[in-house]
Amino acid sequence: MDMNELYPIGDVARRTGLSVSAVRYYADAGVVTPAASRPAGHRLYDVSAIARLELVRTLRELDAGLDEIRRVLAGEATLHELAAAHLALLTRQEARLRSRRAVLSTILRQDSTAEQVTLMHKLAGMSDEERDRLIDEFWTEVSTGWEPPEKMVEWWRAARPVLPEHPTAAQLEAWIDLAELIRDPETRQAVRRELHEVCTTGAGPLMTSSPMLDRMEAAMPIGQAAMDAARDQVPPDSPQGREIADRWMGWLTGIFATPDSPGMPDTPEFRIQTADHMLAGAEWDRTPPEPQGPFDRYMALVTAVNGVEPERFPFEWLAEALRASALPACDHRR
Repeated sequence: MDMNELYPIGDVARRTGLSVSAVRYYADAGVVTPAASRPAGHRLYDVSAIARLELVRTLRELDAGLDEIRRVLAGEATLHELAAAHLALLTRQEARLRSRRAVLSTILRQDSTAEQVTLMHKLAGMSDEERDRLIDEFWTEVSTGWEPPEKMVEWWRAARPVLPEHPTAAQLEAWIDLAELIRDPETRQAVRRELHEVCTTGAGPLMTSSPMLDRMEAAMPIGQAAMDAARDQVPPDSPQGREIADRWMGWLTGIFATPDSPGMPDTPEFRIQTADHMLAGAEWDRTPPEPQGPFDRYMALVTAVNGVEPERFPFEWLAEALRASALPACDHRR
């Protein structure tokens, strides 16, 4: 393209992908004026004008207004500023669309009434503070009227939904389902009954006693070390694997220790038996039971809202580490 040549409006339209009428419109609107005109009134455009028209077309496709485009072409605003403003607008539009899609999908799934639709729209538009308040109200009511272990309440409250800044429609749908679930008085009563029964019947009093909960909490860093090692593909029979197995057995044998008893003896046979239990746990973990009670439903929806599956415990890796650690050190090195 000759930098000094002038091009008639038909050529300009073909080069820019605009219609002739659009080129005329932008000239009449003072957005991109022709470089010259022939005696008969035919408009002529130079290379600079054609480049500006190509920019105009791009910005219009991005929904920029004429006033904004004029400011950019006049140097009163930068492309960066224009892009930032439109990106912010687009982000808000996307959020509204995701919210509407979630509500509409839920309506179709639940065959909702008009009143329920209004409620769902409100739930989808809740702020982070409003969501946290609803969760806190739920757990306050669930733990009122009985005395659940304080540490258990802390763990229950810690498992809460956290919508990301830009949630998917599926995450919003899960939040609507969860919010409707925990607002229901019957569900709150059912969760209270379920957790009360878990904590007060059978092995519940022992498993939820303060000493036992402290020991379970003590296992968390060891379990995390095992998960980190399995994720990093550390060989279970390595020194690091043996060290984690030793820590695990030190914790396990001390669970039932008392001032009068040292607890379970740490023997090679017990390590092999524990490894077998780990493999059974791995089999269960591959096919966990379907959620049954309202508490299971709550936890499943929290996972769906957060969009991140909890990291699975490395039962098989730890089983191999325990088996390897059950061998004498000389056998282990062979």
